[in-house]
Amino acid sequence: MNEAAASEPPAVVEPRAVGSPVVTPLAYDGALRSRLDALRELVGLSRTRLDSKALAEAGKVLDEAASRRRLSGQHTVVAIAGATGSGKSQLFNALAGVTISETGVRRPTTAAPLACSWSDGAAGLIDRLGIPPRLRRRPAQNATADGQLRGLVLVDLPDHDSAAVQHREQVDRVLALVDAVIWVVDPEKYADAMLHERYLRPMAGHAEIMFVVLNQIDRLPGEATDQVLDDLRRLLDEDGIALGEHGEPGATVLALSALTGDGVGDLREALGQFVAERGAAARRISADVDAAGWRLRPAYAARRRTGLTEEARDEFSARLADAIGATAAGEAAERAWLRNANRACGTPWLRLWRWYQDRGEAPTGRLTLRGQTDEEATARQRVEQAVRTVADTASAGLPPAWAQAVREAAVRGSQGLPEALDDLAARAGLPPGRPPRPGWWPAAVLVQAAMTILQVVGGLWLVGQIIGVMAPNLGVPVLLMVAGIVGGPLVEWGCRIAARGPARRYGLEAERRLREAAAGCGRARVLDPVAAELLRYREVREQYGRVMGAGVAAR
Repeated sequence: MNEAAASEPPAVVEPRAVGSPVVTPLAYDGALRSRLDALRELVGLSRTRLDSKALAEAGKVLDEAASRRRLSGQHTVVAIAGATGSGKSQLFNALAGVTISETGVRRPTTAAPLACSWSDGAAGLIDRLGIPPRLRRRPAQNATADGQLRGLVLVDLPDHDSAAVQHREQVDRVLALVDAVIWVVDPEKYADAMLHERYLRPMAGHAEIMFVVLNQIDRLPGEATDQVLDDLRRLLDEDGIALGEHGEPGATVLALSALTGDGVGDLREALGQFVAERGAAARRISADVDAAGWRLRPAYAARRRTGLTEEARDEFSARLADAIGATAAGEAAERAWLRNANRACGTPWLRLWRWYQDRGEAPTGRLTLRGQTDEEATARQRVEQAVRTVADTASAGLPPAWAQAVREAAVRGSQGLPEALDDLAARAGLPPGRPPRPGWWPAAVLVQAAMTILQVVGGLWLVGQIIGVMAPNLGVPVLLMVAGIVGGPLVEWGCRIAARGPARRYGLEAERRLREAAAGCGRARVLDPVAAELLRYREVREQYGRVMGAGVAAR
């Protein structure tokens, strides 16, 4: 259906090279290498925290970056994509200077991707696209065009809106592999929703490697070309595609007619400059890394500052200490000290009465921390509540996957925690037997014994006077007995006052030991695993910042 095809030189099938040309592999700059290394590290650190579907795109970007790096860095692969009837095959032929891709009224016309290379050494790149040798061509022999587009590999794609599903699949596959793309639109379908929603809008981050060409301007009268071009720019801006119109990086927007050749030279010149820069492949990989990073953002971006504060750690330790009754144990230790002081420094008669009352009990100052089943159940509930609270505090603001990992670490550590706390409380509680005595207790015991002796001497003296053994003298024996009777309770009261300080210190020491034991157990079983998860998250967050760049990650 192309009458001009008869006068054009025939398409040249790309010959097989007898000797493989020297291919210089693509070299990424330091910034891109650093971002790829960070992405690789990020994927490795996240494999056990995120599902494989979330990391699939990042893994694919790494694979494609490694694959592209091994291939020629002197060639730039550019795909021509467009809708049915947009004239992309006609533009492909115009750039090649020879009829390579079939054009006509039959739709779809292009059934498989065609490749045209302006220089040798691009076989590996074309193999990567899955284009067989029979669909590879060379442009017309033109010294000016060959020099201007040297290093270009141009690929004509099937229609992206083709009725054949396999055609659309080929378009999607090849678009993910090429270094740049020329989108060809026509005055009738430049605002097509499928083009903008399925391709242009998702590829907004790839604006630097995109050309948007308004074809068939020969069909537009007068100033209609400028009006359509302005409307096209407006739509691209709404898609989020930056337009490189004033020297800034972005997509190149041109108007031309592949049929008449009007504007094709401008496109060829822009393509020549683009290919000569040899930076399209690296920019494509960088844009792919950006896209993968933005899709991973919900998995790494915290809503607020995360971590466990010292206040939260102290509160968790205090809850565990309360669960094992550290305060009650300290108070029991203090009472045990005072009780022992009363027994040691009390009057003999009171001590004898207390002995009679306590003779059926074991002489120990230890407090039983778990005496009843309901107390054990209450303590277990307190421990579980403490673990839930610290897990919720530590996971607050984290992305869902990492918050779940923190909570799971806390739950794993809490298994067997009540039993471990009971065991530690038993070992760190009060020692068996009576509490230790201060140095002044023997003197108090001697004074109390002296008071008892005074009572006994006074009583015997009075008895001797009653039976006539001793001379009558009531004053002295009565005075001795009164001194002993009054002095004994006074000594006991003074010892009790003096014992309050040591008893309080003894109780506080017992409480401190239990609190330290509970804190150590909680730290080893719960806080340390939670802190390890938070540290792992900070590591991946740092790697994510390297992937996205400091400015992007901070947004």
